[in-house]
Amino acid sequence: MTDHAVPVGGPILTRPFKWLMAIFGLGVLLLIWRFLAGLGATTALNDGYPWGLWIAFDVVTGTALGCGGYAVAILVYILNKGKYHSLVRPAILTSALGYSLAAFAIVFDVGRYWYIYRIPLHFWQWNLNSALLEVALCVMAYVFVLWIEMAPPILEVMQEGSSPFFRRLAQTTLPILNKSMVFIVALALLLPTMHQSSLGTVMMLAGQKLNPLWQTPFLPLLFLVSVVGMGYAVVVFESTLSSFFLKRPYETEMLGSLAKIMAYITIGFLAIRLLDLLYRGAFGLAFTSGWLSFFFWLEIVLFVASAAMALSPAVRANPGRLFQMAMLMLIAGGLYRFDTYLVAFNPGPGWSYFPAVPELFITIGIVALEIMIYIVFIKRFPILGGASPARSRA
Repeated sequence: MTDHAVPVGGPILTRPFKWLMAIFGLGVLLLIWRFLAGLGATTALNDGYPWGLWIAFDVVTGTALGCGGYAVAILVYILNKGKYHSLVRPAILTSALGYSLAAFAIVFDVGRYWYIYRIPLHFWQWNLNSALLEVALCVMAYVFVLWIEMAPPILEVMQEGSSPFFRRLAQTTLPILNKSMVFIVALALLLPTMHQSSLGTVMMLAGQKLNPLWQTPFLPLLFLVSVVGMGYAVVVFESTLSSFFLKRPYETEMLGSLAKIMAYITIGFLAIRLLDLLYRGAFGLAFTSGWLSFFFWLEIVLFVASAAMALSPAVRANPGRLFQMAMLMLIAGGLYRFDTYLVAFNPGPGWSYFPAVPELFITIGIVALEIMIYIVFIKRFPILGGASPARSRA
């Protein structure tokens, strides 16, 4: 496989794509109901749990799953590891889709969504002590930056198209964009660092409502470190899955090297977390917190298992085992975020929450939409590294 990215090609409306369209269509119908009937009629949210699945998964976990571009950019542009350059475009695409749909999820999660435009525009009303304001502004800005980073492959297709207007537009814009990319990349590294750590800060504000196994002054650091590990796992996951469905060569050696880096980051995350519990004298709660102890140890086991697999030469040489390792890491990181934002959060007696059916299917519909857009992009735009054409299953 070469570093030169090319469109995969092939038909868009395959049978799996039509199934994804049907799932997304169901989500759209339920989303229309949500806007017509309101949050109270379509969700299980309440005054004790003002946010639920749409925040814990679509936003908090979804943006973490969308940090592949951030994690790869650290290697390529800061640590100057050019051998990973072919992973940049697919990682940025995954990030752009993940963050865009997370931002979309915010729209139907809040009650007065028609006021969202005020966040970036009414700067004289900003609460500069608000962690959520920082998250909102950074996510909005990062979505914009990610699509600027995605512009080159789109412009490259326009440059080779039949429309004289779009050819001229691409020929004029591409050189300017290439010269500005160093500043764009710098922003793309700064913004996730800020808002991913601030997502941890948000739950620090929950105080005693968050179980001490998760409540710690190191929450911002733990959220940031774990998201880098998840970013590398997403890249391994996406690459092996696309190679399987599109019948393309596996990038096993490169992904194995990436997995090893992910393992060291995971070990660092576990060390910070466990040493923090010991320092605060809270480690004993890991054995006496009932069902929360189960979730704590499940997280630890998943993190340890993914790191152990990533350190194994046999696993790193096998695409199937690499995929399993990436899945374990993504589940571990996702569970850590779910536990922090929902499972280990106790607003007080009398409150409970479990996602309603519309919440579940709207979330599934968003995931289906993300997969569909990803398929369209890789088939029509130069995203993946060059390979001989092959018949696609996706």
